Amino acid sequence: MLKVPAHQVAGHQAGDGKLGPLVDDSGLFYKPLQSGERGSAEVTFYKSFSSNTRIPENIRRFFPVFHGTRVLEASDGSGLCPHLVLQDIVSGHLNPSVMDIKMGANTWPPQSPEDYIAKCLKKDRETASIQLGFRISGFQIYGSKESEFWKPDKQFFKSLSAQDVRLVLNKYVSSNASPDLGLNPNCAFASVVYGGSTGILAQLQQLKAWFEDQTIYHFYSCSVLMVYGQGGSGAEVKLVDFAHVVDGEGVIDHNFLGGLCSLIKFISDILTTPPDEYSTKACLQDSQNNQSFCDNGIHE
Repeated sequence: MLKVPAHQVAGHQAGDGKLGPLVDDSGLFYKPLQSGERGSAEVTFYKSFSSNTRIPENIRRFFPVFHGTRVLEASDGSGLCPHLVLQDIVSGHLNPSVMDIKMGANTWPPQSPEDYIAKCLKKDRETASIQLGFRISGFQIYGSKESEFWKPDKQFFKSLSAQDVRLVLNKYVSSNASPDLGLNPNCAFASVVYGGSTGILAQLQQLKAWFEDQTIYHFYSCSVLMVYGQGGSGAEVKLVDFAHVVDGEGVIDHNFLGGLCSLIKFISDILTTPPDEYSTKACLQDSQNNQSFCDNGIHE
């Protein structure tokens, strides 16, 4: 039986008569093809990537497994619609904490229409994309059986500064993460989720080594998806959203690589900086009610 994904944190979401992805109980994720050239471009990428013998095996694990396409009833009730059939990345995690990070200082591919460039540039300027080379598009963090998930709405992410991003990345690996933004994150899961030989930092560094060499593809408007299960278990990184991938033409993808290096620096700093050292200085703008919450919990 197909259903709306419970743990999707960004992108087009099904429900309330809207077109969006669906999942089943067997670990598959059904993504409706986007209109125009975007849908066909994403199918073309998955087919190319799946058959490309130049992709190292240790890199393939960072991409969702592609199971072809299938025509299904659309989630918005509009009738039959072709869908990508992909691995459901979060299905193997208990109470998954998920973060979607849009990569690149600019998020549009070359030869895009002027109106699309203007739309992307506006969002890149309003968020941390240009400054940091990436922006946080969405997340959910599991707290406890009582509090369940903290999952802010889209408005929350529109004005996150570099300092805000740092604080959110710390909250992502904290057992006390909550909408109470005045509560200092304890980073209880940082060492197991971000650190270690199999943690997120090590995985990002593997990707970085490949991006420093690969000239096959340029990944515009692609996201890094970070996932771990309850208690910090099974941390993994996946790349998702490939509607704007273009031929690398023998040139390194500096746009993606720059954002990846920036993200690696943020996470490295979290692993080497005691939480109290930055949290007493951090101040995160709560976009939901336009109030600033500082380390002492005072509203300014």
